[in-house]
This record gives sequence, C-alpha cells and structure tokens, in this order.
Amino acid sequence: MTPLIKQLLLILFSLTLSIHYSFSQLGSVKGHVSCDGQPIEFASVGIIKLNKGTTTNGNGGFELKDVKEGSHEITVSCIGFKTYTTFVYINVGTITTLTFKLKETITNFNSVVITGTQKEVLKMESPIPVEIYTPTYFKKNSTPSIFEALTGVNGVQPQLNCNVCNTGDIHINGMEGPYTMVLIDGMPIVSSLSTVYGLSGIPNSLVKRIEIVKGPSSTLYGSEAVGGVINIITKDAGSSPLLMLDMSATSMKEYSADVSTKFKVKNGTSLLGVNGFWFNTIRDINHDRFTDFTLQKRLSVFNKWDFKLKSNRTSSAAFRYLYEYRWGGQTHYAPKFRGTDSVYAESIYTSRIEMIGKYQLPVKSETIFFDYSYNYHLQNSYYGELKYLANQHTTFAQLRWDKKIKRHDFIAGLPFRFIHYDDNTPATTEQNGITNMPQSTYLQGIFAQDELKINSKLTTLLGLRYDYNTNHGSIYTPRVAFKYMPNNTNTFRLSGGNGYRVVNLFTEDHAAITGSRNVVIKEALKPEKSWNTNLNYTGIITHKKGYINLDASIFYTYFSNKIVGDFMTDPNLILYTNLNGNAISKGITLNFDMSFKNKLKLIGGVTFMHVYQNLRDSANKSFKIPQQFAPQISGNIAISYNIPKIFIVIDVTSKINGPMYLPVVPNDFWPEQSPWFAILNIQFSKRFTKGIETYLGVKNILNFIPKDPILRPFDPFDKHISIDNPNGYTFDPSYNYAPVQGTKVLIGLRYNLY
Repeated sequence: MTPLIKQLLLILFSLTLSIHYSFSQLGSVKGHVSCDGQPIEFASVGIIKLNKGTTTNGNGGFELKDVKEGSHEITVSCIGFKTYTTFVYINVGTITTLTFKLKETITNFNSVVITGTQKEVLKMESPIPVEIYTPTYFKKNSTPSIFEALTGVNGVQPQLNCNVCNTGDIHINGMEGPYTMVLIDGMPIVSSLSTVYGLSGIPNSLVKRIEIVKGPSSTLYGSEAVGGVINIITKDAGSSPLLMLDMSATSMKEYSADVSTKFKVKNGTSLLGVNGFWFNTIRDINHDRFTDFTLQKRLSVFNKWDFKLKSNRTSSAAFRYLYEYRWGGQTHYAPKFRGTDSVYAESIYTSRIEMIGKYQLPVKSETIFFDYSYNYHLQNSYYGELKYLANQHTTFAQLRWDKKIKRHDFIAGLPFRFIHYDDNTPATTEQNGITNMPQSTYLQGIFAQDELKINSKLTTLLGLRYDYNTNHGSIYTPRVAFKYMPNNTNTFRLSGGNGYRVVNLFTEDHAAITGSRNVVIKEALKPEKSWNTNLNYTGIITHKKGYINLDASIFYTYFSNKIVGDFMTDPNLILYTNLNGNAISKGITLNFDMSFKNKLKLIGGVTFMHVYQNLRDSANKSFKIPQQFAPQISGNIAISYNIPKIFIVIDVTSKINGPMYLPVVPNDFWPEQSPWFAILNIQFSKRFTKGIETYLGVKNILNFIPKDPILRPFDPFDKHISIDNPNGYTFDPSYNYAPVQGTKVLIGLRYNLY
C-alpha cells in the first residue's frame, strides 16, 4: 500500500469518525398537527432559537432533523389557528414523536405582515390595514400564474389590455396598472417595462403569502406605489418541503408544472423552483379568424438562499430567470410572416433576470439591513409590422434601520433606485427623430417613520419621505395613520398619505403600440401625484354555529397631473397630456370570512366605487368622464365544503363584474359599457396518503364569452378602410373586458415530500 493511499484512508477514517460523532449528538422530532381530528397543511413547526423549522404536509405530518440534545421550545402556528408552544427534551440519536392539536381561531389577527410598515408585525398591531392571502386560498381555484390567481381578490382586477396578445396589468380600486407597485419579498422587481410580464412565471409553489395594501404607499416604497402595493412573500428555504410538485392540464390543452426542492450547503439552505407553461393550440370560438387566447411557451427558474450568520443575524439572496414566447393574431399566421404586412400577429419574446436579497449588518445593539435588487428585462416584439425592441436595467439598494425605544418603534432608510431604459420608439429619441437617447433615471432619498403606541388601545404612525429625481427634482411624500382597538373584537384604522409616480409612459402603456394608432405627446409631462384617505374597520361576530370576520373600508383618492391618453379625438392617434383637471377614485369595500362548524366556509367581498376624471375644456367649463375598465360594482365569492370522512373538499368560486366603461370610437357599434357578467368555477380536491392530492375543476361554467372583441379583424393592416366603411373604422383590439375563453375542464396533481 503506497503512502498516498494510506494518507487517503486515514483522512477518510477521520472524516467518518467526525461525522459519526457529529450525528451522535443530534436527534430528530416527528409529529402530526391536527384540529378536530382533521390534518392541518402548511402549519409552521419550528425551534426559533436554533433557527430551524419546517411545514406540515397534506396529512399534517412533519419532521425536524439534526436537532441538538437538550430542552427546546417548539412552536406550532398556522393562519386561522391559535399558536401552540411547548418545551421538549431531545435525546441523542433518538426520534421524538409529538402530536399537536390546534384550536381554530375566529380571526387571523395573529398573522405576521410586513408590507404596511416595512417590518414584521402582527396584523392586529399594524396601524396600516393589510390584506393577507395564502396558497390555501388560491388553491380553491387553481391557476398557472399569480396574475390569474389575483382575480379572486376583492377590489383587485387583473385586467387584460389587448385581445390579441393577452397582456395585462393589475388594477386596485379601479386605478390602472401603472399605479400598482408589485414587490417580491419587499423588493421593487415588477415595474415599468416588466409590468405586463413580470407576474408571469413566479412559481406558485414558492409563494408563502401575498400581502396587499390598498392606497398610496410612496412614503415607504417611492414611485409607482400610488394606488397600492402587492407584496409577494416567498417561502423560507428551511421550512419548505423537500420536494413539491404541482402539475395540471386543461381541456384546451394548456399544460402547467411547478416543481421545487430544497437542499443544504454548509450554513446555507437553498430553495430551487421551476415553473413551466405550455399552450400551443390555435382556438377561434367566435370565428373572427383571430386567436381567442394567446399561444405561450414559458419557463421560469427561481433559486432562493437563506444563510445563518453569527450573532443570530440573517441573510438571504434569490435569483430568477424568465423566458417566454407568446403570439396571438390571425389563425393562419406562421413565423415567416413576423414583422410583415401579409398576416397580422403580435409576437413577443421576453427574457428577464432578477436578483433580490438582504443582509443584516454586524452592528452591535442595532438592527440594520442592506436590501438590494437588480433586474434586466429584454423584450423583442412585433405588433403586426410595427417593431418594439426594448431593454431595461433596474437597480435598487437601501440601508434600513429598525429601532425600538420605549413606546416608539422607529424605521428609517436610505433608498437608491436607478433605471436605464432604451427602445426603438419616440420615447428614447430626440426631437429630430434620429438620435437615440436612452432614458436614465435616478431616485435617491431618505424616509423615516415613527410608530407610537400611546396606550393599549391607541397607536399612531407618522412618516415622511424625501426623494430627488433627476428629471423632476425634489419630491415629498408624508403619511399619517391611527389605530384604535377598544377591545379584542373591534379595530378602527384611519390613514392618509401622499403618493407619486415619475413619468414612464411607453414602458407601461401597452395600448400605445398596439393596433394601427400613432402616439403623440402634446406637452412635457409632469410627475403624477395623489392624496388618499382610508377609514377601515375590522370586527368579529361569533355565534353558536361559527364566526364571521368583517373587514370594511371607505376610501377616497385625489389625483393631480394624471397622465391620460386620448383615444377619442382621432381614431388613428393616441394623444398624451397631463390631465387639465383632476381624477377621483372613491368607494366602499367589504370583505367577509364566514366559518361554520358543519365544515362550510364562505370567503367573499364586494366593492362599490366611482372612478372618474374632472376635465376642463377650452372655455374653462368642467365636465366629468368615467374611468375605463373600472366597474362600479364588483365582487368575489369562494364557498368551500369539507367532507372529512373521504378527504374531499368542494370549492365554488366566482368573480362578478358590473358594467364598466370601455374604449369606443365615434359611431361605434359596440355599447359604451360592458354587460354584467360572472366567471363561475367549481373544483373538487381529494387528499391521499403520503402527500398526494388530486384536483378536478370546471372553469367558466356559465360559458361567458365577450362578443366581437376586435374591431375590423378582417382588415388588421387597414388596407381597405375606404371600402364599405362609412364610419371610418380602423383595426382595434382594445375593447377588452374578459378573456375569450369558454368552459374548460382542469385536472391536476400535487405531491409534497418532507
């Protein structure tokens, strides 16, 4: 035996002894979590001091491996149930078996939220009203993307902007997508150029919860948080299942897959997820020779790392890559016609890279985080023969300080944001129309917020932000909030604040480059501003057969310098100006959550709103114009019935929309408003042993389909507008208020391995 082999064997023997000794000092904990004999899925089980945790599987089971010997405090929590804590002694080399029986609560006040104050607080303690939605809620109506899932949220409307390529954005309380800021783990990732596509491809299996704040939040989040904030919180790598799988298919031949797994490397735990969507079948239900639904191929890869640092500090980093190809248009389109005037289609290639993270600085007696994000978005599109090639770099960095002093809870930050945008449109061209001038925007500022708990019933919040923008100079955004909780079942919140949005026109308004219209900017556009007030009430009503949670709000938002597009003056143009007047969004929203002891559960809401613009004409006379795509009445309902004996859950969900104003042209044959309509769905879910679950659903049971959604689909290049066309109509796909999809069947499979 050579000396080298002897040394290798000695090293191997030493490593074996080391590993054996290391594992001999560890134990494991297995168990089951239930309520009234029924298993609880997605319950969090953890040992906080060891920063070790997991979640229960579909059968309520869990396992914590590699636990040090000694007495440990184990905490079990889940939204809708009372948190349970106990001490357990873990012996070396043994498996400790535990059973937890949780009690259902009548409120989710104990849920942790971040978005309202940019720090982790209990929902009941937050002076800012925050709505929470978990994967359990979205599973009631399974969808292949978060964009579609948000259809089930009251007051939130995923709006399709084009009947050809089916791109869209998120409206909150009737305000258009550019006024909604979408965050991932608190970082401004989805905005500007990516607003249309950024919500596609976020793996649903990696979502821990979604938090929604309605109303301006620019004091904490800056530009674009004018109408509200949607914050997608991803799962912690350490508490995620070893393997998660969710696969589905529809009768329309749509195929979707979500796969995620976790693994450890030294002091880091990684969560890796892959999302894929495939739809490659041409459908034309309404026989207009245009595709009813855009053909898509999408792949998204997400990787998140959680690190354990010294002195109980935390750090995390996440990466995502998205690739998508979609096209819609005339049914006889082929790739060889891309960019020509032979066959019309809207063909879009999208590539996107994202990075987000946070790092807790090693500063004694202080909590200081460095937050950062970066994304690159490349879009290569053709709208008929019109080419749209754009790319965008967005960098965000922030130092965030968190401090508690007696009854004061301070947070302050130094944010910096840089956006570099370039395309082949007039947005990045000098007035001579020749010289390319990419847009570079810098936003740097400072914000501070003080939350003061005056007593056990009253809490106040004061915040102020100052930003300096390279194009618009200094911008101030204050906010104030009050929370009054007279008892454990009633809470009142009153908040007001200012929001702003810097000019970013072409990157967000997809209608500007769709169809045959040309864009004209009539003046130097100013940044938009808004002032908002919101009165919120949350309460609990208990009765013998269950409970009812209520959440009601009265909101009012005043907009100035609103950027508006005039689609009416000339059917061939879109004229952009700052609004000569103001815009108003006001209304009432009510959410309810009803649970009964007979296993019946109802979740729903209704929103009454009036959104309009006050304009002045050349004679300085004022008149009112209603906001398009903003139904005065809308609502959601989700009815669930659990049959415990056979492990089947029946879910009926529906989205109801009242009439909404739509973009029409002079002498239009289309009605000015859409009809009342409802999208009704039903789904059956069946749980099996070993983490397997199947589901079968029928979507759009009422088979609602919009009538004639495209104007002059037979002449998409307007080559024959002078023939038999007395009204001078031109091709226009913007009359859109619902997907052109009839009834379809969905079947899926989920599998969790712990």
